[in-house]
Amino acid sequence: MEILTNEQVGKLAAHLAIDIVAGGAKKLAKAKLWGVPRGGIPVAYILKSALERLGIETHIVDSAADATHIVDDLVDSGKTREYYVAHFPRAIFVALLIKKSDDGWIVFPWESEANATDGHSSADDIPLRLLQYIGEDVTRGGLQETPKRYLKAWKDYTKGYDQNPEDFMKVFKDGAENCDQMIIMKRIRIYSQCEHHLAPFWGHAHVAYIPDGSIVGISKLARVVDMYARRLQVQERLTNQVADCLEKYLKPKGVAVTVTCRHMCMEARGVQSPGTHTTTSALRGAFMDNASTRQEFYQLTQDSKLEV
Repeated sequence: MEILTNEQVGKLAAHLAIDIVAGGAKKLAKAKLWGVPRGGIPVAYILKSALERLGIETHIVDSAADATHIVDDLVDSGKTREYYVAHFPRAIFVALLIKKSDDGWIVFPWESEANATDGHSSADDIPLRLLQYIGEDVTRGGLQETPKRYLKAWKDYTKGYDQNPEDFMKVFKDGAENCDQMIIMKRIRIYSQCEHHLAPFWGHAHVAYIPDGSIVGISKLARVVDMYARRLQVQERLTNQVADCLEKYLKPKGVAVTVTCRHMCMEARGVQSPGTHTTTSALRGAFMDNASTRQEFYQLTQDSKLEV
């Protein structure tokens, strides 16, 4: 997370003002600014001051249709810019920052928790606006702590982004002597979030590998599954990521992974088919090449209960 200071914002606005003046096909005599709610509004006033220091008569207008420049604080996905460029082609869309995918979360001074008069930080706006979108009263007593609880929960749901298999996938030669049969961990619990609807899906995984001189602590099999599950996912990718990770770090003779889950995005919306199970598999090495090895894995895991 990067928290910008007022001084940094002022410098960004000064550079933007220079770009606006220099970028016109003809000399800019007067500017009419309209700020995109919410972040663009304070930026518009800061930019107004910067333009006036350059000798440009500048006004804040009440409608994007009246503006020469539509002002935002940040271009992130580009959706906001695309909308205003399409609907107000006579205005020029400008922003203090254009965010790159690896820039992380950016907080402007007026968004920081220290400056928030209502006790909310920048990220709190995400659940607040969602609550408003569905028609809730965000001032209702039961929702006062919801934004912070929501964000804390989502950090836990997606903690896999902060984890790396290199930090825990320690393999051992000691103990792997004469170990050439499959090692299986069954019914590893999965809690994940569908990347298409941000809806939960849950279930379990069976993971097996055949050592080739190295083994790994059995808890690490569960950690690998949980790490990839705690990211926005589709079940097919999740299954292959687990198999590929074990193949990379263990270099075994073979890896087998099956995942069985229920998906709320299908049960509670869309086709609305409750109780439906989806099973995916990923086979590597001996499990792919040898039918009897593959069959043994399926036989050893089929006695697990189906309920997820």
